[in-house]
Amino acid sequence: MPNSPERHRIYAGTPSLFMISSGDLLAITDEEGGAALLALPFNAGGHLAPGAIGLEESRLSPLEPGKQDERNILAWLQSRGVDQTCLTAARLFGTGSQPGDQIVLKAHEPAEVWLVIAAGPQTIIEGAGGGSAVVEIKRALGNSPRLPDPARRVRDEFQVDRGTAKAYELAKGEYVQVIDIEGRQCSDFMAMRSSALDRGLERHIDSTVTRTMTRSNVPNPGLFDRFYDQDMQPLLALVRDTVGRHDSFALACTARGYEEHGFPGHVNCSDNISTVFGHYGIGARQAWPAINFFFNTEIQSSNGQLISDESWSRPGDHVVMEALQDLVCVSTACPDDIDPINGWNPTDVHVRIYGPAQKIARAVAYRPFPESEAILTRESAFHARTSKLTRNFAVARDYWLPADFEATRTIEEYWTCRSAVSIQDMSSLRKFDIVGPGSERLLQLALTRNIAKLSVNRGTYALMCDETGALIDDGTLFRLAPDLFRWCGGSDESGRQFNRIAAGRGIDARVRAIGSSLPNLAIQGPRSRELLSRLVFTNRTQPSLEQLRWFGCTVARLKDWNGPAFMLTRTGYTGELGYEIFCAEQDALAIWDALFEAGEEFGLKAMGGNALEIIRIEAGLMAAGAEFGPDVDAFESGLGFAVDLEKPEFIGRDALVRNAAAQRRRLVGLHLDGDEVPSAGDGVYSGERKIGTVTSATRSPSLERPIAMARVAVEHSARNGSLEIGCLDGHMKRLAAEVVRIPFIDPERKRARA
Repeated sequence: MPNSPERHRIYAGTPSLFMISSGDLLAITDEEGGAALLALPFNAGGHLAPGAIGLEESRLSPLEPGKQDERNILAWLQSRGVDQTCLTAARLFGTGSQPGDQIVLKAHEPAEVWLVIAAGPQTIIEGAGGGSAVVEIKRALGNSPRLPDPARRVRDEFQVDRGTAKAYELAKGEYVQVIDIEGRQCSDFMAMRSSALDRGLERHIDSTVTRTMTRSNVPNPGLFDRFYDQDMQPLLALVRDTVGRHDSFALACTARGYEEHGFPGHVNCSDNISTVFGHYGIGARQAWPAINFFFNTEIQSSNGQLISDESWSRPGDHVVMEALQDLVCVSTACPDDIDPINGWNPTDVHVRIYGPAQKIARAVAYRPFPESEAILTRESAFHARTSKLTRNFAVARDYWLPADFEATRTIEEYWTCRSAVSIQDMSSLRKFDIVGPGSERLLQLALTRNIAKLSVNRGTYALMCDETGALIDDGTLFRLAPDLFRWCGGSDESGRQFNRIAAGRGIDARVRAIGSSLPNLAIQGPRSRELLSRLVFTNRTQPSLEQLRWFGCTVARLKDWNGPAFMLTRTGYTGELGYEIFCAEQDALAIWDALFEAGEEFGLKAMGGNALEIIRIEAGLMAAGAEFGPDVDAFESGLGFAVDLEKPEFIGRDALVRNAAAQRRRLVGLHLDGDEVPSAGDGVYSGERKIGTVTSATRSPSLERPIAMARVAVEHSARNGSLEIGCLDGHMKRLAAEVVRIPFIDPERKRARA
C-alpha cells in the first residue's frame, strides 16, 4: 500500500545496508532482547555521521579488533569497500535490552545505514549470542517509494507511465528488470525474436509452448526458467522473481473487454502494445497475448473457472530476465481501474536494462511470514564447493541447495548413503537458541516431549502444536547448558510461537534466531563414524565422538585444539547412522575440504535433495506439507510417538487427548504392485469408496518396488490389508497396494542406533 512501512529482519553476524532519505523514519526493534546491535550511518560524502539519522555522538564507540565478534564485522565491511579508518559504531542495544525494546530514528539528510548484530563464530556455536531485529522504514510523504538497488551497472532505465507502454530492444545476454514501483500493479510483457522479424515473421512468447516446456504455468528461476516462442526457441530465461504469482492464461486487456463492462474508448494494453510495436513494423492486433507480470489469476480446479484478484506484488517487487536471443520487447503499465487487478489504482512501472557482461544470480523471494519483506534465495556457505559439482540447484526456503550432483545423480547418491557415507548441505534448517532461567518452562509449554528429562549434551525429537493439536513445526531440541537450548526445525513460525508463549506467560527466557550464521552439513551412512574419527577433536569437558549416543551433541573442533569449532550431533534425516555438523560461515569451506580429503578412502560422495527424499520415505520420516500440515494433528501425522501425554501441560495437549480417544485417520505404509509410482494427493480406495490420501510416494531402490505413505480411515489401517490407489479420476486406473508398517526399511531404527 502507498506509504506503508518497509519491513526487514536482520540476523546476527551479517551486516545489512539501508538507504535512507531525509524525513524518513527508521524504527528498530530488538525482537528477542539482548541483541548487540550496532549502527554505522554514513552521509552522502561517505563519512560517519550519526546526526544524519538523529543519533547523538555519545552513542559512538570504536569497533574493537581485539573482540572476535567485532573483528569479523570489520573484515566484512572492509571486503565491501567501507573505509576502516577510525571506524566507530553506535551501540543501539546490548545485554540489558528486553524483547520488544525499540528505538525510532528520523533522518535529517540522506544516509547509508549499516546495521549488524555482533556475534562471532564461537559465540554462536556455543549458544551465547545471536538474535534478530526488525527494521521498519516509513518513507516521508513526498518521497517516492525507493526502487530496489540495481542488480549490476545499468545500461538504460526508464519509467512506463500508468496506462501506457514502451518498446525497447535487448541484445543476447542482456538482462531486463521489470519493477512494480508502488505494488499491486499488472505489467504486460511481450518479446519478439529479432532474427525472425528480419525475415518478415512474427515469433513471440507463446504461453502454451512455454507451459509445456517448463511444466508450469510460468517459468521459475532454476531448471525450468525459459520463455519460448511458437517455434520452441528459447527467448528469455527468468533469473529473478520476488513475487512468484503471475499470469499466462489470459490476454493483455483489450478494448472489447472494457466495452463489455460499459467503458467504450477506455485505454487498454493491447492497443498500447500495437502502437509501440508498430515502430518496428509489427502488425497491430485487437488482442495481444502477453505474460502478465504481477497479475494474480488462477484456474480453479473445482470448476475450471478463470478468476483474478488483487496482485500479490509489493512496492519494489520485480522480475529479472536474461535475453537468450536478440529481442524486441514491450512493457506496459496496465490502465485497468475497474477490476481488482491493480487494486483499482493503476500506477507506474520501472524498467532497467543491464549489460551482458554482468552475470546476475538466480533468486526467488522467500517470506518467512506474510508480512515479511522478501528475502532473495541465497547461496549457502558451502556453495563454492557444491557449485563445482552440480548446476542443479533447487529452492529450499531462502537457499539454493543441490538437488543432485552431475557425476553421480540420484540413485548413486542414494546407494552411497546406504552403503558408505554421504555429505549433504542442509543449511536451510531453521535454528533458534532459547536461553534464560525460564527456558525449560517455555519449552515444556511449547513442545510435546518432557524437556525436564533432557540432560546437557542430549537432544530429542519433538513437535510444536497449536491449540487444535495440529503441527506448527517438528525438529530436534538440544540442551547445551542447564538454561540454554538449541531448536533445529523446519519453520520460522516456531521462533514466533516460542516468543508468543514467553510473552503471554511472562516467562523469563529469550529466543534468539540464528539465521544464516550456523550453516550445517549432514554426514550420513554406515561409515560416517569412521570418517569423523579422523577429524573430530573434543576437549575433556565435552563428550567425545565415541561417547555420543543417538541424539547426543557436543562442541568439537576440526582435528586439534586450534581447529575451527563446530557443534556435532548424532542425528539425521535418513534412518542411517549419521551425524550433523553446525559451524560458523567462515569455517564452512575448511570443514567441507577436510571431510572430502579424509573421506576419499571411505567412499564419501555429495548427496542432493532428490536422493534424500527417497531415503526419508523409506525411513518413514514425516515431512511438512506432506504427512503433516495445519489441518492434521500429531497422531494423524504418524507422530504420536513424539507426544508425551503424561506431561500435565503443553500447547495442544487437551486437543490431542480428545483426538487420541477418537482418532479417525491413521498414517500407514503401502507396498504397491507393479512399477508405477503414484503422486502425492492421489486418493486411496476400498472398492468404490475413497478412504484416504497418499501423502508421499517413491520407488524404493532397496525394495525394488514403489512405496507410499498414506493417511487412511482407521477402519482400513490394519496391516496386510488390501487397498487401491486411484489415479486419473480415482476410478479409471487403480494401483493395488498392501498395508505395511512404517518405516519400510529397518523398522527398529537399528542402523541409526548402531
